[in-house]
Amino acid sequence: MIKELLAKVSAKQDLTFDEAKQAIDEIMSGEVSEAVISSFLTALAMKGETEEEIAGAATGMRSKAMEFNIGGHALDIVGTGGDKSNSFNISTTSAFVAAAAGVTIVKHGNRAASSKCGTADCLEALGVKIDCEPEVMKKSLDENNIAFLFAQKYHSAMRFVGPVRKQIGIRTVFNILGPLTNPGKADRMVLGVFSEEYVEKIAKALVKIGVTDAMVVYGTDCLDEISASAETRVAEVRGENITYYTVKPEDFGFERVNKADLVGGTPEENAKIITAVLQGKGTKAQNTAVALNAGAAIYAGELGITLKDAVKKAENIISSGEGYKILEGFVKVTNE
Repeated sequence: MIKELLAKVSAKQDLTFDEAKQAIDEIMSGEVSEAVISSFLTALAMKGETEEEIAGAATGMRSKAMEFNIGGHALDIVGTGGDKSNSFNISTTSAFVAAAAGVTIVKHGNRAASSKCGTADCLEALGVKIDCEPEVMKKSLDENNIAFLFAQKYHSAMRFVGPVRKQIGIRTVFNILGPLTNPGKADRMVLGVFSEEYVEKIAKALVKIGVTDAMVVYGTDCLDEISASAETRVAEVRGENITYYTVKPEDFGFERVNKADLVGGTPEENAKIITAVLQGKGTKAQNTAVALNAGAAIYAGELGITLKDAVKKAENIISSGEGYKILEGFVKVTNE
């Protein structure tokens, strides 16, 4: 069946919801060769995924995941990757700031696919034990408002896909699926996408999979997060309603920063940047980027606050160093 679907996608024909689900089911069964997986993912990326394909693929992938029961509301702040910006891990840094604000964060991520440093690589460099059992992460959630669900642990069938993603080095549908397949089924999100055309598609897909409060964002300077150096397109999800608008740094009293000032590097280099920001010792550019994105997480995760007030709250947490206390607690719990 997968070869028939590959032929269809290669001919620039869209798959139905069920066909996309079937393709992911087969790929994650371990019965498809790496050559076919590579061809399918590349062809689908070149064609461009439809809303139906994304929803179907996400449904197939979710059905194979190990569950993490939260027992309440939770938020994931994540980017799809594939933007080639090489910025430091802004969403990961922002997660600690939002957790310090009282937002329950269940972050889902993996090692780098097409960049130098993925969320898992970065957390590991910070001293977090990333492959803890669910009960350990639940303890951290209770004590620190944050947990990390390592994709390779919760989506064990991803082992059939990971090597292929690494080899081809381009963004694929799995960049999109990662955020849509949080094993904790986080119902609130800040999700950065790599292309403006995906803002609306992903927002509609989130509604279909039960996310109730979210901001899907695209920085117009090609960033999969709220940009500190350009305008950002936003699709805000509230229930089944989606509102589209644009924000810019000046809306929050910030001067635009130089994108080059946000470049990261190896996991160890990024860990140093994150530590500095969380301790209130980051550069102006780094602090601005994190305040904007952490503010979005606070806004999506704490109903009843305005986006401007949420960004201001994030600024205060950054300058106070409260986010670093969350990181320290997280490292401690995962290493006990």
